Amino acid sequence: MKHREDGMEGNAKLIESLYEKAVDYGVTSFELVKLKALDKTSEVASSFLPNAIVFVVLASFLLLVNVGLALWLGEILGKVFLGLFIVAGLYGVIALILHFFLHHWMKKLFQNYIIKLMFK
Repeated sequence: MKHREDGMEGNAKLIESLYEKAVDYGVTSFELVKLKALDKTSEVASSFLPNAIVFVVLASFLLLVNVGLALWLGEILGKVFLGLFIVAGLYGVIALILHFFLHHWMKKLFQNYIIKLMFK
């Protein structure tokens, strides 16, 4: 009877050891997934920030160029508000073209860019 109890006790220790290893493996795997997610998130964010800074500087430049263009056109036409309306109308037409003809293409472009960053 002693031999059978030793065998059962050995099996219990073996199962307990396997269980502990499985738990350790699960915890390690979860930590690895968290670290990989953190790595990709930081990579995407660090790639986004320089692009955002360039975008803000470029947007400021374009804003000032457009105000200057509007004021110049307004001076040529004799009324400042006419130059502002012409420039605003030009941007309205561009926005409509982008929305109706290039919306799907731009959406795919951004999706592919984000996916490329995630799997880089």
